[in-house]
Amino acid sequence: MPRLEITLGRIALGAIVALALAFLFLPLVAVFVAVPPARALADLTSPIAVAALGLSLRTTFESVAVTILFGTPLAYWLSRSRFRGKRLLEAAVQMPIVVPPAVAGVGLLLVFGRRGMLGPALESIHLGVAFTTAAVVIAQAFVAGPFFIVAARQAFDAIDPDLVAVSRTLGASPLRTFVAIELPLAAGGLLAGAALSWARALGEFGATMLFAGNLPGVTQTLPLAIYTALDSGLDVAVAMAALLLFAAFALLLLIRLLDWRMGREAAPHRREETLDIARLPISQASS
Repeated sequence: MPRLEITLGRIALGAIVALALAFLFLPLVAVFVAVPPARALADLTSPIAVAALGLSLRTTFESVAVTILFGTPLAYWLSRSRFRGKRLLEAAVQMPIVVPPAVAGVGLLLVFGRRGMLGPALESIHLGVAFTTAAVVIAQAFVAGPFFIVAARQAFDAIDPDLVAVSRTLGASPLRTFVAIELPLAAGGLLAGAALSWARALGEFGATMLFAGNLPGVTQTLPLAIYTALDSGLDVAVAMAALLLFAAFALLLLIRLLDWRMGREAAPHRREETLDIARLPISQASS
């Protein structure tokens, strides 16, 4: 009787797992099998797809660059600082992750729109933001930035504090310690966060639609082009959707590879860094 119960339990578990995997994978697989590869490649050379792809690549790289520039110091500060209300601030930083994209778009309009908080000041210096390519970059950075900040903060948290203490004891300045010790050790996590942020920016739709509009060649990114192409032809929309899925899958594999390499190399790398710091003359460490 116990064996029968174990067997039935395994069958039930297997059926539930199979149904869950089918629910998760079938819609993704359907995108790749709906259109033959040759036709998909031909559809990707259509004017709407080429323009949207070029705009998406440009704006996402710009938004990720802005995110890295401002997000790295913020993540480092959150990792090293201790103050009352820190958890509340961390929750606020992560809010764009859970806020509906439509809400994010409305919020950006209320800040940067012509009648928004900063709208009149921007208009006075002839810097209209809403419904321009700059609005696409801002929307992508807003919704994707927290992914990088969270990953970067975790990367800085994982650094052995003893390495920082040794460097500071030998007379190295905080900036030199950050550049020579902390930044290289956190590089894997920063790169993984940047890849995750880029993938999120590449798929951004709602905030971009409300804040930047859907203007071909100006604000129409790949997700918006897919939405537009559904009205004229399913094949072009499916081809662009497959391209987005492939990019997202490649980035996820890259992130997993980075996590695996970081796990294997973390301990030996930390020991080597400790030895390197110990070998540095005090005068060199403090330069």
